[in-house]
Amino acid sequence: MLVQELMTRNPVTIAHDTSVPDALRLMREKKVRRLPVLDSHGRLVGIVSDKDLLHAEPSPATTLAVWEIPELLGKLKVEKVMTRDVITITEQTPLEEAARIMADSKIGGLPVMQGANLVGIITETDVFKVLLELLGGRRKGVRIAVAVPAVKGELAKITTAIFEAGGNIVGIGMKGILGSYGDTAEVVLKVQDVSQDKLVEVLRQVVNEIMDVREI
Repeated sequence: MLVQELMTRNPVTIAHDTSVPDALRLMREKKVRRLPVLDSHGRLVGIVSDKDLLHAEPSPATTLAVWEIPELLGKLKVEKVMTRDVITITEQTPLEEAARIMADSKIGGLPVMQGANLVGIITETDVFKVLLELLGGRRKGVRIAVAVPAVKGELAKITTAIFEAGGNIVGIGMKGILGSYGDTAEVVLKVQDVSQDKLVEVLRQVVNEIMDVREI
C-alpha cells in the first residue's frame, strides 16, 4: 500500500502572509488540523498546525493590555509561526514508511510532493483508518490474540489451523515481544465462520499462549 492510495489530493493550503486568525477560520471551515504553506509562487515553504496557531502570541505579550492582543494577533502572519523545515514524502512512499516518519518525528501529517509540486497530504488519521481495516475493526467476528515463537513458519501454522477449522481470517496484525524466554511475537486475528470455542481449541495446539479472545 502506497501513500498515493490514501493521501488527500489537492489539499487545502494557505499563503505565507495569511493572518493567524484567518488561518484558524480556514481550518475550522475546512475541518482540517494542518495546512501546507505556500509562497507567492506556489512553492511549499512551511506547514502550520492548529496548535501552532492557537499557541501564537504577539511579542512582547507581557507588555500588552488585554484589549491590544486580538488586534496584534490579527497582524501576525502564518510565516512567523509555521514550521519551515518541512519533512515531505513522495506518492510512491510505502504507507508504513510514512507512518514511521510521523511517529519518529512526532508529527501528525506529511505533505506529498511530486518533484517541486505539492500534490497531496497524508495524516495520522489516514494511518488510523488503514490500521482499522488491517485488524478487521469494522467486521464482526472472533478477535483472538496469541503468543508464538518469533521464528519462521509460525504464522503459517496459525492460518492453516484456522482454515482447516472452516474459519475465514478478515483481519490480522503482528507485534514482536521480547519475552522472558526469548523472542516471541503477538499475533492478533479477526476470524469469521468459526465459533470462539472451536477457534480456541484449534489454536491451543499451535501457539504458546492465548492472550485474549472475545467476540466483537
